[in-house]
Amino acid sequence: MKTDRARPYALAAGIAAVVALGVTGYFALFPGAEADPFADCRSGQVAGGVATIGGPFELVNGAGAPETDKEAITGPTLVYFGYSFCPDICPTDLSRNALAADELAEKGIRVGQVFISVDPARDTPEVVRDFTRSIHPDLIGLTGTPEQVARVARDYKIYYRKAGDDPETYLMDHSTFTYLMAPGGKFLEFYGSDALPEQVADSVACFAEKS
Repeated sequence: MKTDRARPYALAAGIAAVVALGVTGYFALFPGAEADPFADCRSGQVAGGVATIGGPFELVNGAGAPETDKEAITGPTLVYFGYSFCPDICPTDLSRNALAADELAEKGIRVGQVFISVDPARDTPEVVRDFTRSIHPDLIGLTGTPEQVARVARDYKIYYRKAGDDPETYLMDHSTFTYLMAPGGKFLEFYGSDALPEQVADSVACFAEKS
């Protein structure tokens, strides 16, 4: 029984790793702009940003009210896509982001935190609200209709797919990047799950100091 339960987790981890490699390769295709003011802050070959990542959206917050990107992203913001039933990587990544945000707050730098569900069937506004509150009081949780989620995932180049047939315990294979976004849907940087809280904090601080 334990072996059967382990297989979906292994599958999800494997697909996430493949997707991570694919997105990293995608970023490498975009050389940077010569006048990029954040060139010293970027860790990969994405100087100047990638114009095709991000964009306007309208989703639903934990109170069940519509919330747009203009309301959710009012300054440098860490944006993560996942789902509340995620067994390990989502809460781990979000907790890492929360630690980075707290470290930055001690330095007088505010960074927003946003969680966008890729599992709208189970992640109702109430579920998302309770999930985000368990991680950090400043973490904004957003969900929406399947169409709304598909649209924002497409704009942010997020991969996600349902894995399993059980209506209650299925998993979601999905990309596991955290994006650093600025108001207006401007992409600044991305962080993989292997990034440490202090690394994320140092990176965000660099962008904040140069903005």
